[in-house]
Amino acid sequence: MQPLSDIRCALADYAARWPAEPDVSLFLGMLDSGVEVFRREHLAGHFTASAWLVSADGNRVLLTHHRKLGRWLQLGGHADGDVDLPRVALREGQEESGIDALRVEQAIFDVDRHGIPARGQEPEHWHYDVRYVVHADDEAFVVGHESLDLAWRNIDELIADASTDASLKRMAHKWRQRQTAMRSAAAPG
Repeated sequence: MQPLSDIRCALADYAARWPAEPDVSLFLGMLDSGVEVFRREHLAGHFTASAWLVSADGNRVLLTHHRKLGRWLQLGGHADGDVDLPRVALREGQEESGIDALRVEQAIFDVDRHGIPARGQEPEHWHYDVRYVVHADDEAFVVGHESLDLAWRNIDELIADASTDASLKRMAHKWRQRQTAMRSAAAPG
């Protein structure tokens, strides 16, 4: 089990790389509550992990048409007591896509705190979503029970589409920025 100090260090590293993002302090504050914040039963809010699941060529991301929320989003879900959030992102990516050949990067790619509306017996609450890059070697997916549909979406099209969810658009921009920096670093100088 990954200790909370590892998550704290990973969030601090993320904050140093993305200093303009205000959510990080909220995530660090949530960690002060202890391991119960990794369980969905912590009704005020809890940690979740998501997969920015990219194709082998890096130009597409696999999205789910989320059954409960009715929106196109990245794959992800509840930590369910697991404090190893990269492992949670990988597990959720595999479960929701049916793709076994996935690899997760350990560094945090994005964070997003968002409200979840009340539904049935579940009150309105906060998700403290920590997102990781997950690479797919295989692109054949299976639509599971949590999704209305899955689709590979071109990252540039997500950026250009005015209807793209704001957090998806932010991740798409981050991904493009990262790819541009990697190409520049690899170019003969």
